[in-house]
Parts: sequence; structure tokens; C-alpha cells
Amino acid sequence: MNRKAVPRLLIVADDEELIARLGELLDGAGYSHDVDPTMTRALDSYYDVVIVDRTTENLETLAAMRRKAMTARVLVLSAIGSDKDQADAMTAGADDYLPKPFLPTRLLGKIRGLLRRHIDNAETIPFGPAQLDVRRYEVVLPRGKRVSLSVREFDLLRTLVARPTVIYPKAELRTRVFGTGASESTVDTYVYYLRRKLGQGVVRSVYRLGYKAGAITP
Repeated sequence: MNRKAVPRLLIVADDEELIARLGELLDGAGYSHDVDPTMTRALDSYYDVVIVDRTTENLETLAAMRRKAMTARVLVLSAIGSDKDQADAMTAGADDYLPKPFLPTRLLGKIRGLLRRHIDNAETIPFGPAQLDVRRYEVVLPRGKRVSLSVREFDLLRTLVARPTVIYPKAELRTRVFGTGASESTVDTYVYYLRRKLGQGVVRSVYRLGYKAGAITP
């Protein structure tokens, strides 16, 4: 079965109604999520974004987690909604803040923004059972095997993996990865290179539309 990179989120809350609402929104948006009222899983597992329901205890735990080098992006939800409360949350280690009650579109927009920032700053990017090593321009396959890519190969794959559900027209990929001076055939050429190194399924062709992230099978 093909697998694609799905952002992983952690909900830190003990309000069952809020947990159910968040879970429904995240499932509908195609995100994988877990629930942990204590936040300890944020250190033990890899998460792209942690959503924290604001309590004094949770802010103290967040600050402690940051001291232990928790790197996930954090969105704090709060019923207080004051400037001071937002400042307190950011001081504790939040990356963004959303007052309650909130619109679903607002929450999902915040998450998308944090995911983009996570991808921009991450040293590794999940891709199904594999990972992209940003520092070495390598793909780390299951069991630790590494495949080296050229800078352009890596940039093309990273662009696709960063938004795995998006179908990119060739013209957009040309501009994003290779610059306006390159031809659209350059995109086809580098897709060929990626498939030769990582298998035919790594990049999917979508008839008359373009390319999107595929999957690496173990």
C-alpha cells in the first residue's frame, strides 16, 4: 500500500468536548493526531504541531518541555484571550495563540502556518516510512539506508513532500525549484532522476495537471 507523509499533531487537553471537536476537525483535514493531557509524549514521539489547551499547569509544563529541547511547534488555545495571556503563552514557549471560541477555519489556518514554519526550519522531514535529511540532501530509508540527492533533486522532492496533497503544475515547479529560465522539460528530467534513485512511486504524475508527492515503499 502506498503511504504518504501525514502531519502528526498532539492534542494536550482533558476537556472531552474540546478533544472531540479538535479530533473531528483534524481528521477532516487529513491530519494524524494523538491525545495526551500530560504533554509527555511531545518529547517521546515526533510531532509536527502540539495543540495545548491553556491552563496554568499546561503553560508550566510547556516551559519545562522547552527547556528539555522539545522542538515541535506549539499552538495554545485559551479562553482568556487577553494580550497579557497571549504574552504569557509565548513566553512559556508557544509559537502561536488562538482565543476560544474559535472558528474551525481559523484553527486550521493557524495549523497550516505552523506546519509551513516547521518544514522551513526542520532538519528532517517525514516522508512515509522515510525521512528527508535537510542538512545532507539525503533520503533516509527504513533500516537506515541513505540515498544521496543533488541539490536540485532534493529541492524538488522537498517541495512536493512539504505539501503532499497538492498537485503542482510543471510551470509552478519550474519557477519554485529551477527558476524562470529553466524549461518545463527540466522538471520532467529531475522527476526521472528521483524515480531512478527512489523508485517509480516517489513522484506521482497526475494526467494533464502535473506532479505530486508519491510514496516510498519499504
